[in-house]
Amino acid sequence: MAVYSVYTEMTDYTADTHRGPTRFLSSPPRPLRVVIPGGAGHLGRIVAGHLHAMGNAVTVLSRSGAVAPWHVVSWNGADPGDWTRELEDADVVINLAGRSVNCRYNARNRREILESRIQSTEVLGKAISKLNRPPRLWINASTATIYRHSLDREMDEATGELGGREPDVPDTWRFSIEVATRWERAFFAASTPRTRKIALRSAMVMSAESGGTFDLLLRLVRFSLGGKSGSGKQFVSWIHEDDFVRALDCLVEHEEFEGAVNVASPNPLPNEEFMRLLRKAWGARVGLPASQWMLEVGALFLRTETELILKSRRVVPGLLMTSGFEFRFPEWRCAAENLVQRWRKQGRGA
Repeated sequence: MAVYSVYTEMTDYTADTHRGPTRFLSSPPRPLRVVIPGGAGHLGRIVAGHLHAMGNAVTVLSRSGAVAPWHVVSWNGADPGDWTRELEDADVVINLAGRSVNCRYNARNRREILESRIQSTEVLGKAISKLNRPPRLWINASTATIYRHSLDREMDEATGELGGREPDVPDTWRFSIEVATRWERAFFAASTPRTRKIALRSAMVMSAESGGTFDLLLRLVRFSLGGKSGSGKQFVSWIHEDDFVRALDCLVEHEEFEGAVNVASPNPLPNEEFMRLLRKAWGARVGLPASQWMLEVGALFLRTETELILKSRRVVPGLLMTSGFEFRFPEWRCAAENLVQRWRKQGRGA
């Protein structure tokens, strides 16, 4: 019995219309200067590693001062400091800062989740507004959770309905919507007229690396606990790590993208099918289901929230698909098989 967390998947702010098909380049024409606030976390390391491997000059702004192959500068995510010099003449800023949502939504955690996102966004906006040579592009993390609980239809940037008013969902789910909308509001309110801005409404990023969402899901499967959760009808929005970083490349390269952009596989699927295909990829015959009451008990024990697994996220990348972006892993079956293979190659057990 377990509950898994959702990575920064996390208004009427919709993306500007993206016109016409676009042919994507395989790599930037020159090395870029990229600054990644909050880049020391799981997702940040994936992004920084990808950009560093492509020959770009990467600087991570981190509270921890972790050692990495790229430049790491200290910041606290709330106050201006020497770190602001890193933004001068940068090509891209990718803000991934924010406290994990994998916790109980008590008053203290709610405050920290909200403040960590809004404060980091506001302080970046103020810093960028004062630069002589501001970044050409500012990508700010957001979340696919901004859309309503949806079993009936897909949610893209143009027609997706924002959540918070659903009559048939727990009140605690509305907190995530409040965070997402206030986060984006702070981002778009920043006065940065010389900097293109994109709010990254990302689904769960699936990576074979230790400590990620996929690693946790696979642990359930390995211990025969990877059955459906609740009714199993709720949709899971996801994206393979390779497609996530390739989507970032496209957003950087093509100035047509602006506003809110969904970054997710074009094929979300029900939880029951999602877990069945993961069990098949691993070779597991049995996956015990978890009823809603079991999940509630498990969430309380693990100090997390059932929203992270029971909310139906049926998000699709409308702008990316319209532009002609080609996913390497559009279907979960192939993505799960690839990730299982990568996981096993790392030698972390049978």
